[in-house]
Amino acid sequence: MASLARAVSLAAALMVAAPLAAVAFRAGGVRLSTPDLAALRFTLLQAGLSALISVALAVPVAKALARRRFPLRGLLITLMGAPFLLPVIVAVIGLITVFGRSGWVNAGLATLGLPGFSIYGLHGVVIAHVFLNLPLAVRMILQAWVSVPSERFRLAASLGFRPRDIARHIERPMLASVLPGALATVFAICLTSFAVALTLGGGPRATTLELAIYQAIRFEFDLGDAAGLSLIQTGIGAFAALLAWRLASAPGFGAGLDRALPLPAPAGWRRLADAGWLLLAAAFLLLPLLALILRGLPGLAELPPSLWGASLRSVLVALISTLVTVAAGLTLALGVARSRSRRMELNAVLPLAVSGLVLGTGLFLIARPFASPGQLALPVTVLVNAVMALPFVYRLLITDARALEADYGRLAASLDLQGVARLRYLTLPRLARPLGFAAGVAAALSMGDLGVIALFASGQEATLPLLVQQLMGAYRTEAAAAAALVLITLSFGLFWIFDAGGRHVQAR
Repeated sequence: MASLARAVSLAAALMVAAPLAAVAFRAGGVRLSTPDLAALRFTLLQAGLSALISVALAVPVAKALARRRFPLRGLLITLMGAPFLLPVIVAVIGLITVFGRSGWVNAGLATLGLPGFSIYGLHGVVIAHVFLNLPLAVRMILQAWVSVPSERFRLAASLGFRPRDIARHIERPMLASVLPGALATVFAICLTSFAVALTLGGGPRATTLELAIYQAIRFEFDLGDAAGLSLIQTGIGAFAALLAWRLASAPGFGAGLDRALPLPAPAGWRRLADAGWLLLAAAFLLLPLLALILRGLPGLAELPPSLWGASLRSVLVALISTLVTVAAGLTLALGVARSRSRRMELNAVLPLAVSGLVLGTGLFLIARPFASPGQLALPVTVLVNAVMALPFVYRLLITDARALEADYGRLAASLDLQGVARLRYLTLPRLARPLGFAAGVAAALSMGDLGVIALFASGQEATLPLLVQQLMGAYRTEAAAAAALVLITLSFGLFWIFDAGGRHVQAR
């Protein structure tokens, strides 16, 4: 197992390093034109605004969730994991239905005699990124809030602390430890946004580096410019990822007795404020999904025949990439749990520093002398999707893998339980639940990917997200919404099958 884990770790590192080396070799130096500088400025601006707004709105929502108990609270918290499952192109269509030129918001403004609102441009990109990243920020801050030992709040109550005293001595130090990391994480995610900028950018003034790389290859075939932009993109992404890792710290409240006691929940106007924040957050997250369903159902009759081939390709790509990712993630998690190798752990999370489009650009440069990019569209998409999902799968498995090794490692060694037998009788039964969840997340992420496939594929290799984008580009909005409805159904269906399968196996 140790040698296999080292081999997988080396392969993961090579899958990131080789495309980056190809990009660096092709670039021959970084040359920024005026449009490239504009794309760089816009990328940093939209990522900074998106991170600030997402985290600022997440604080009161997380606070309300931490200290209030109400029906369907668990369901609302579960909804905060939606960005990991919801394809970005689906979220964009839902937002256009609500905020677009003929959307619900503009219809309401027209009824009131007020000027309309355009979702295209900087504000549209920021709205989409807040929609996608607000739940993630809420989950990060909520986790920090509930990790404060309840005894600290009981002590504060016994000392007669008022809400502002609790905020000063407990909540603000906790937020100071978690907010910088949350800001850096959301900033890093927004740097590599492709589908949002492609559909909501609204023109050259709203072009990101990711979109500029795509345009340089797809339309201008300027490989040198694309390679230089890829290096800049990777440098900024690596810095943001490193910053997010370095800024993650514990608030320093010490250990408690692990008693799940309710947090102080002041009444009066604070109760109304908490209810208001929760209602606004729920409406902001649910209305685009509801709009997508209402708009997509009538368009099911207008779906093109190519939908079924695109759906089949998407499912096959998702299943193969999930198999590769879960096998690699499980091998690395078990290897790190046994050897505690920092190098293997670094290689497992290394893909977080790059974007899928940058990896696709490097693979394009490597494969171009030997084969047509169109011929390699689906294999490259499978490979890149597997690499990009590896950090998430590893993180979902490593905690349980370490617990498995601590609880059963010595017993398995004393019984000489190794290889396939150990995998069959110990590892898979004990890790079935996290394996199922990790496989579901990987499959959903692969189903919704619109990056590499848009760079490589022609019409014959289009996956479902690419077909949705093509329908939107042809202004067939109802058909695009219907195709997006099919996409989200398949994505959540794959996630449910894998997750439920893992829970069923472990429950046996």
